Amino acid sequence: MKKNYLFILLIVAFGCEDQNVIGYSKLKGIALGTSFHITYKNSKNNVSEKQIDSLIHLVNKSMSTYLPTSDISKINRGDTTVVVDKMFQEVFVKSEKIFKETSGAFDPTIGILVNAWGFGPDNVVENLDSLHVSSMLEFVGFQKVKLQNNKIVKEYRNTYIDFNAIAKGYAVDVIGRFLELKKIDDYLVEIGGEIRARGSNPDGKIWRIAIEKPNFDGTRSFQTVIGLDNESIATSGNYRKFKIDALSGKKFAHTIDTETGFPSQSNLLSASVIAKSDCADVDAYATAFMAMGFKKSKLFLQKYPKLKCFFIYSDDNGDIKMFTTENLNTSN
Repeated sequence: MKKNYLFILLIVAFGCEDQNVIGYSKLKGIALGTSFHITYKNSKNNVSEKQIDSLIHLVNKSMSTYLPTSDISKINRGDTTVVVDKMFQEVFVKSEKIFKETSGAFDPTIGILVNAWGFGPDNVVENLDSLHVSSMLEFVGFQKVKLQNNKIVKEYRNTYIDFNAIAKGYAVDVIGRFLELKKIDDYLVEIGGEIRARGSNPDGKIWRIAIEKPNFDGTRSFQTVIGLDNESIATSGNYRKFKIDALSGKKFAHTIDTETGFPSQSNLLSASVIAKSDCADVDAYATAFMAMGFKKSKLFLQKYPKLKCFFIYSDDNGDIKMFTTENLNTSN
């Protein structure tokens, strides 16, 4: 499992203008290696970019594997004295739940192999072979880590926890909850394509976002428009960066298989997940679906009908196809 580059989501509530809409304010900046955009209904409690930056800093301080001084980095180095904060605890509990639901397709302890294959911040291993991968798989499995007395207990010192496939969505939630504490009920928060929307847009309607059509000629157009009725949406994958099998001609998106430890070939090229839940949850599900592939993801959705999904996948002939769950209302 690895977090793929995001299939682009375009916010269409206000078009492309940067100016504030009457009654609504907008903020934008940099967060978690990407950009953020926030639109919210004006209130007596103004929100500043500095406040948003402070919240992002807290998320990074807790669980960024790219920050050597973060709690998660210390834990990954074997520090058993770290007392994790409420943010870390919440993400841990969410991860444990979705790990079990997806039978391990979503597994933050795959970090050691994400790094080894060159998709993480460090510890790249050259010329990986099956023996080396097998030895590292011994440290993989979320059941091998526990949260006890606000500390992380690892069965193996070398187990490497990586929350990057859920942290961006969680950061969106942190900002959204902050706005709600300020009595702001109408807002949209987006970080790198992950979105949490609550209340209404300036037109008094639910927030609407557009999903890009899979054009291969360099042009951009909308495939569909989705309304977010107090919902969150997250997308994993990138149909523009698939690989083509030389023999079959089939298109695949590469992820790290949590069972084999090798990059697997998933015919699911992009997964967008929408639900009336936290953005962290749909962020994790989107990542899990990329690892599971199209057919397994469809079967999973039969058990979890509250999830709405829009998939882009490669069929048996190598052609690009799209799938929309029946509970997802879209418009062109």
